Amino acid sequence: MNRYVYFAYGVVCHVMFLALFMYMIGFVGNFVVPKTIDSGTREPLALAISINLLLMGLFAVQHSVMARPAFKRIWTRIVPQPIERSTYVLAACIVTAVLMWQWRSIDFIIWDLRNSGLRVALWCLFAAGWLLVPAVTLLINHFDLFGTRQVWLHLKRREQTTLPFREPSLYKRIRHPLYVGWAIAFWAAPTMTAGHLMFALIMTLYMAVAVIFEERDLVAHFGQQYEDYQRRVPMFLPKLKLRKNADENQESHGSFKQNDSCTDLCRA
Repeated sequence: MNRYVYFAYGVVCHVMFLALFMYMIGFVGNFVVPKTIDSGTREPLALAISINLLLMGLFAVQHSVMARPAFKRIWTRIVPQPIERSTYVLAACIVTAVLMWQWRSIDFIIWDLRNSGLRVALWCLFAAGWLLVPAVTLLINHFDLFGTRQVWLHLKRREQTTLPFREPSLYKRIRHPLYVGWAIAFWAAPTMTAGHLMFALIMTLYMAVAVIFEERDLVAHFGQQYEDYQRRVPMFLPKLKLRKNADENQESHGSFKQNDSCTDLCRA
């Protein structure tokens, strides 16, 4: 019976995240949902900043501390191993819901683009960022990331196996496309208020710090394989192929030098 309960629990936690993700799009984009980043209770500036910082701090602590292997080793003495990841997802949903529920708007406008073409471009970028987030999780293992694979294996009485290291698609160009997707989603705003800017800035700083600890864990888990990956693939911005093009031009120039008639023709 526990196997079926664990499976149902894992599925419910996964669905909760998907629903919250959809709500978060409206929250950040200021549309459809009843409470957005620029709506709701207005407080004195100092109080609004303090509450928002507290909410962001709670979000950062939960996401970072619960994801660390050392915490998991202690945590799984209380929470059964098959639902450890699902419980993490549930806790993440709760703190994110509280953050959006209690967020204080600071409606001072930082920028407000009036050009219709620029506004459309930023809305397209906004949509691309939110689409990139789930797309990237599907490139690796979406169901493992959200705990559904673990409860499914437990339901089928199969061994909990560790997924091998892979470099699918975007992961060949940058190591953390998921963080890039979140950053685009948070920053692509035709109208940026001080509250939205605070949210985007702190979230970006959090991801910049979190990735350091995440990479340490990945090196500890995958060893030399991940260290080689770090040397080959940049963290957030893909490498430009200028070097390759320069080498090709140099080789081409060398071949012209070996052929006097071709060189004369090129000069002409």
